[in-house]
Amino acid sequence: MSTISEISIGASTFALGDTLEAVPEATFDVERVVAHDDERVMPFVWATAPDREALEAAFTDDPSVADVERLSDHDDEWLYRMAWVSHVQFVVHAITEEGATVLNAQSEQGRWQLRVLFPDRDALSRTYDVCEDHDLDLDIETIYEMDNERHGRYGLTDDQSATLTAAFEHGYYEIPRDVSVADLADELGISHQALSERFRRAHGTLIENSLIVGREHDDERKAAPEM
Repeated sequence: MSTISEISIGASTFALGDTLEAVPEATFDVERVVAHDDERVMPFVWATAPDREALEAAFTDDPSVADVERLSDHDDEWLYRMAWVSHVQFVVHAITEEGATVLNAQSEQGRWQLRVLFPDRDALSRTYDVCEDHDLDLDIETIYEMDNERHGRYGLTDDQSATLTAAFEHGYYEIPRDVSVADLADELGISHQALSERFRRAHGTLIENSLIVGREHDDERKAAPEM
């Protein structure tokens, strides 16, 4: 039976460890990762921080970052395309080699929190053994069977889950709506643009993890690992 696991990885083991030390208030939410070649992983990462210039200076000094390009610039959130180096590539392959799919990855207090879908518990166990054999700072925090997980968060971040819940409770999904996007953004203490982006990613995650996860993707498994 398919299994979903919540995995915690130290940032120094995975990626952006030096950046998170230099800018501890920074947060990262990985939108998508492609294993570009044998040496690099290229993620698309949403970031927030008190000072964008300080954040980007930290990227420059971070040995896990081979290259970085800002693709989108909103009031308090930025989208970057990065190239991560070989030790990150190893961690990604250790997780995806057993046919696993990373549903969500975000930073939290100096660690990365990953939500990973495995074909079964044996695949999860083998992945954990590989990471332990290489002394990786990885902890398995929670394990769900897929049938039970249908009632869970479907890969949503805490902010996304809270936002959709607030939108529902305030009548955003009623016809006609009981609350506007602007008013809901004020209620949540974020910008109109940030709320729109959060809705977009949350709705996409719900569709992917509730309607698409569980189908067979034989062709995708033959392609480069993605998350």
